[in-house]
Amino acid sequence: MSTPTRRLTVAQALVRFLSAQYTERDGVRQRLIAGTWGIFGHGNVAGLGQALLEAGEDTMPFHQGRNEQAMVHAAVGYARQLDRLSAQAVTTSIGPGATNLVTGAALATINRLPVLLLPGDYFATRVADPLLQQLEHPVEADLSVNDTLRPVSRYFDRVTRPEALIPSALNAMRVLADPVETGAVTLALPQDVQAEAYDWPEEFFAERVWHVRRPAPDPRELAEAVAAIRGAERPLIVAGGGVHHSRAEDALKALVDATGIPVASTQAGKGSLRHDHPADLGGIGHTGTAVSDGIARTADLVIGVGTRYTDFTTASNTLFQRPDVRFVNLNIAAFDAHKLAARTLVCDARAGLTALTEALAGHRVNSVYEEEYRAGKERWEQVVEAALTAADDSAVPTQTQVLGALDAVVGDEDVVINAAGSLPGDLHKLWRARSRRQYHLEYGYSCMGYEIPAGIGVQQAAPNTPVWSLVGDGTYLMMPTEIVTAVQEGLPVNLVLIQNHGYASIGGLSESVGGERFGTAYRYRAADGTFSGAPLPVDLAANAGSLGMDVLRAKTVGELREALAAARASDRPTCVYVETDTATPTAPPAETWWDVPVAATASREAAVRAREEYDRQVADQRRHL
Repeated sequence: MSTPTRRLTVAQALVRFLSAQYTERDGVRQRLIAGTWGIFGHGNVAGLGQALLEAGEDTMPFHQGRNEQAMVHAAVGYARQLDRLSAQAVTTSIGPGATNLVTGAALATINRLPVLLLPGDYFATRVADPLLQQLEHPVEADLSVNDTLRPVSRYFDRVTRPEALIPSALNAMRVLADPVETGAVTLALPQDVQAEAYDWPEEFFAERVWHVRRPAPDPRELAEAVAAIRGAERPLIVAGGGVHHSRAEDALKALVDATGIPVASTQAGKGSLRHDHPADLGGIGHTGTAVSDGIARTADLVIGVGTRYTDFTTASNTLFQRPDVRFVNLNIAAFDAHKLAARTLVCDARAGLTALTEALAGHRVNSVYEEEYRAGKERWEQVVEAALTAADDSAVPTQTQVLGALDAVVGDEDVVINAAGSLPGDLHKLWRARSRRQYHLEYGYSCMGYEIPAGIGVQQAAPNTPVWSLVGDGTYLMMPTEIVTAVQEGLPVNLVLIQNHGYASIGGLSESVGGERFGTAYRYRAADGTFSGAPLPVDLAANAGSLGMDVLRAKTVGELREALAAARASDRPTCVYVETDTATPTAPPAETWWDVPVAATASREAAVRAREEYDRQVADQRRHL
């Protein structure tokens, strides 16, 4: 008996296949690939472009982007908002369109967030060779610029024959839907193959549901973790992004309420507990709170939940200083669970936390320890209030006071997005997260330009949710292009644009490591050739307006508060522009160190002093074995 087939091009078949893929977790099903972003060129216009047109919006919604990297950022924002259960695809032409994907792909993979990349490629037949924008390699004829995506992709394949699409597409879906493996997935599609027809088995287009597992903890690992927790005097939970991805916030709260173990959060994990929970100590590490880092220094057991322990979290391995400190890591990925020589609990975050709560029944930390960290939390909250609050509404706001004004306007459902500059440090220390997805910081790759497209992705994933993309002038100049997309799609993303005339974060870092803020200010050249003259007369608000945004300018704290309220009430993409007071330091200083190597030999006094301080700090680094 013959197998039923359908004759379609490779691109048409891929689009049909993607439209029939679903994920399911806890009985809830949703599209795995919910839409496709695209910018068309000769490498995909007649293949995937034609296929998307023919399929129609009901089969595969199409989103028009302005920059290929930004399209990936938007897809990543979308996937994060939906807990990695639904993703988007991104198609580009060959050449620069494809290489522009690399930064976005790295961001997705580092943050363990799914995105499907579909770049065009050279002719598989080599009949027209070399093509426009083709890279020629003298000894590797099968190499193309798309190979730059290999190291930043969790799965990569070049589909050089129609029938090869079937196993490749299935593998792509497997990786995207797997919480352990997920990240950027790349299917490089030669442009002639995209347009080639083939008789596809109908079964290829059948609806497929990819079950997202919640693996339970191994009984022996669970018993060892429970014994370690029961034996600890000063345990501390470090909540990472895996808590959110697993929707484990309620399970974490149940464990904390039962045991009294305090929680510090990474950038990705902030909001795992509401800010006003008595056991929530706020951010941890180099940008952490005083109470969180103080407890971390004396903790005898650190329980990592869904974290990969970046150098910001561990303060470059100087934070956890108690000589006998040990680690228990609960993580769905064994790769991350084994870090810091930890006892492992390789399982889903929600399943693992629930099992720990049941197994620890009757156990609670010493009341003196609870009183200590709660008192520390109260002291820190006074620091936060002082930093966020302006005494005079007529004053030019500092950056932290901008955050205070925003804090007064947002509701629990709002989403605040940031990725780079000095804002992540201020937000990690000071933002009072009120819900599980309110705090959206991309700090795995800390990519300038992420915020605006990510805001679009979040709006697509959660319509009618107020979204705030927070950027400084340096980040804005990197990638404002998707403002046009937000205007085109009628997505009311709110942009808070802070003008501080340069790279504020790196300027401060440069000063601390002996770099004397070299090359970090946006100013005219002075007589000595340095960029230390007057600020540049750049009007970024006018630029945002020219791209179609409504623009509200605020010069004082009072005007800022009014502008933010107006933006939140608007149904249009709106930019709130404010020039901040950079002369008045209001952000609390870093509580821990961060290892940025300093010149071992130098003639300038600033670098010599910085190296002396570096040598003092590096002596505290340790390897946890």
